Amino acid sequence: MSDPTDLGPRHAGLDAIRNLDYTVLICDDLARMREFYTDVLGFQVHEEIPGRWIGLRVGSSLVALRRRGPRDGGPLSGGGASVQLAFRVPPGDVAAAERQLVARGVEPLEPVVDQPFGHRTLFFADPERNVIEIYAELDR
Repeated sequence: MSDPTDLGPRHAGLDAIRNLDYTVLICDDLARMREFYTDVLGFQVHEEIPGRWIGLRVGSSLVALRRRGPRDGGPLSGGGASVQLAFRVPPGDVAAAERQLVARGVEPLEPVVDQPFGHRTLFFADPERNVIEIYAELDR
């Protein structure tokens, strides 16, 4: 009989995790979220199961949108964010991103600011109140 606590050789099981391949946003309104991420942010659809799952290519990763189901505990209540996504761009592109978002009807949560920890940041929210950060690393 084997010992269930024996994890075997190094880099087995949980020790084998090396990257984050995709992030799933569980959505109440999948169509509205799809429109925001494709039309407003310009992300390209990588794969889709209509009405259930949309995988969006972001560099070498995927941001996936999935319709909320029974296993997710029903619709969200309250007004707080569930997740924050951060996307890095070159320093001059943070302000350009803000102008593009405002032109597309997105209100920033706060204006572009240079943070004391060396990032230039812009924060806004998607239609389901997830926080999105566009940031650049600044030379310090």
